[in-house]
Amino acid sequence: MSIADLVTALLVGVAIGLLGRLIIPGRREAPAWLTVSVGVVAALAGTIVAHLAGVGTSTLNIMVLVIQVGLAGSSVVLVVATSRPEPTDSP
Repeated sequence: MSIADLVTALLVGVAIGLLGRLIIPGRREAPAWLTVSVGVVAALAGTIVAHLAGVGTSTLNIMVLVIQVGLAGSSVVLVVATSRPEPTDSP
């Protein structure tokens, strides 16, 4: 995995993490740092999956980008959809 792979995964993860909060209506319980970090980790996992699948990661490959966006997007949607509101102190 090269530096370009890491930078691409970082950028894709941050973008998908922030966009995931905007796209899913009505669910704002998950903090922004959580969605961004989940997006980054999932995009890095997408790079690893693409490498293991034999997709060339030495240059910017559209298939690697599709795998990164797919994993990051589905992970962010899962985190935002399953997040619960913080409990309040009032009865």
